[in-house]
Amino acid sequence: LRGLQVVEHACSVTSLQMGETMPNIAKDMDTMSFRVPLGVCAGITPFNFPAMIPLWMFPMALVCGNTYVIKPSERDPGACMMLVEMLREAGAPDGVVNVIHGQHEAVNFICDHPDIRAISFVGSDTAGKYIYERGSRNGKRVQSNMGAKNHGVIVP
Repeated sequence: LRGLQVVEHACSVTSLQMGETMPNIAKDMDTMSFRVPLGVCAGITPFNFPAMIPLWMFPMALVCGNTYVIKPSERDPGACMMLVEMLREAGAPDGVVNVIHGQHEAVNFICDHPDIRAISFVGSDTAGKYIYERGSRNGKRVQSNMGAKNHGVIVP
């Protein structure tokens, strides 16, 4: 459900992408902001939410004008593959979302490739710190969501 809510929001985000214009902020001065795509973005997802986390990532990147490389967990890549197949069946052009598989080599590829401009990661603290450090060192924007826990309270 949460993943679908993000997709619904992504479908409505175009009005938020228009930028801003503020005329006459000072004598003979206007200011304008433009929202432009980054280019190629990438996501690295965990095993425990194989469909929801990819849906947090690539729909928003696509509606903002970017392409996406996603690396699902090697433990359960099937849900991500199904999502990308549904995207293709819905009419997305080939190459807009690309899936790569693997472990450390695939992560290093994402962190090091010069065409990838931003990385979004969800997973463990150790992996997140590594991805943040290596990706940032290579000039990428890195969003690293680490160590989340799903708490439950059991009442007798």
